[in-house]
Amino acid sequence: MKKALIIGGGFAGCAAAHQLELMKNWDVTIVESAPFLGAGVRTSWYGGHPYTFGPRHFLTPYNDVYKYLNKIIPLRKCNEHEFITYVEQDDSFYAYPINMQDIRKMPDYQQINEQMEENKRKEYIGALKAKNLEEYWIGSVGKILFEKFIKNYNKKMWLVDDCKQIDTFNWSPKGVAIKDGPRAAWDTIVSAYPIAANGYDDYFDFATKEARVLLSTRIEKFDIKHKKIFIDNNSQTFDIIISTISPDILFNNELGELKFLGRKIHNIVFPTEFVFPENVYFLYYANNEEFTRLVEYKKFTKHKSKNSLVGMEIPTLDGGKHYPLPFQSEQKKAKNYLEQLPNGIFSMGRAGSYLYGIDIDDCIRQSFLMKDMLEQGGQDYAVPGKDYRFPEMNDE
Repeated sequence: MKKALIIGGGFAGCAAAHQLELMKNWDVTIVESAPFLGAGVRTSWYGGHPYTFGPRHFLTPYNDVYKYLNKIIPLRKCNEHEFITYVEQDDSFYAYPINMQDIRKMPDYQQINEQMEENKRKEYIGALKAKNLEEYWIGSVGKILFEKFIKNYNKKMWLVDDCKQIDTFNWSPKGVAIKDGPRAAWDTIVSAYPIAANGYDDYFDFATKEARVLLSTRIEKFDIKHKKIFIDNNSQTFDIIISTISPDILFNNELGELKFLGRKIHNIVFPTEFVFPENVYFLYYANNEEFTRLVEYKKFTKHKSKNSLVGMEIPTLDGGKHYPLPFQSEQKKAKNYLEQLPNGIFSMGRAGSYLYGIDIDDCIRQSFLMKDMLEQGGQDYAVPGKDYRFPEMNDE
């Protein structure tokens, strides 16, 4: 029996534990600093309403991932969902992402269309040569739409003074691929949420039922080169380590600490059965508000109540490590850390990959890839390249 350590009991860690269980030859230990599994995906309750931190809407283009999760915790498809954005200067809500149907309704449509046609004539050269988020969006959809939808939202989303500071944008919806209608961006993917009132919680117990789970436990020291950790001054050595925490922690920040943004969630109960229009799950705000979006949780959960719970999300520097920063300097630092990992060390999940675009479905898919790599690698895990790379997973 080989020994595996999983650092972090969020979705990525639990998914990895289940894949190791399916291989039937691993003794698995999970170390989680919180007193529960699931991290921000675990269901909490406020005013009798269930909610998750975020929330954690399940979106995926991968049918195998959907089938896998749906078999363990039955999911309710909700492809009718709509996201809308409030634009103050128009005093109007428009579908998110931007689409031509709504653009044609805007009071300055003629000027917007002229800018978009000019970009087409230039074959989007400005977007293709962009060095930052502002240049990319102006080069793809024009300055007016950039000012309306992108500028202020991204400034508060990433807590920057200028969108030119954001020098990566592969994670951003492609302006040059702007859709014709409000549903076009979503109808190619599965949209779902667990049927159970406790959301994803049963998955965490199911996926870790054969593992040794150490809650409220912190690792004091790492010796990654030798796959060794220290807890309560006692060392333990493993055959493989799956880490779902930021990779700088594994190396005691020797190259500098990786930067993340957090979120504060303000929950508000309203005295009406519903607050948002029918099928609207999210309201985005692209102006100078402090918050980025609102979510009406019962649209996902289908919770029955005379009242409705709405969550307000506010970006913060001190609200946890939720979002890796889209700056080349930070991504280069993360890459330098990841390239030091020896074979047999997997770095997974949003924090472990240091990729903003990693979500629940990607965590599951990474666990599938990890299992494949272990099975192909044999006793020495001599897989091509570094174990952490997961070649299909990137921010493109």
